Amino acid sequence: MLEENALRDAVVLVLANKQDLANAMPVHEMTEKLRLDTIKRRPWHIQSTCATNGTGLYEGLVWMADQIIKR
Repeated sequence: MLEENALRDAVVLVLANKQDLANAMPVHEMTEKLRLDTIKRRPWHIQSTCATNGTGLYEGLVWMADQIIKR
């Protein structure tokens, strides 16, 4: 999907939700499974979140806004 010409300038933000739960997949494991470390030509970030209380959502969106401004 990221190879599509329309997305050539896109940044990648993954919101890893439900990180407040004991059985949540750790961010490092999610990074491996999604093969995010293979993305070399664009910025990417994975942000731990908990949507029920808002933890991490603001930080993730700030990261994305900063990346867009830099471009």
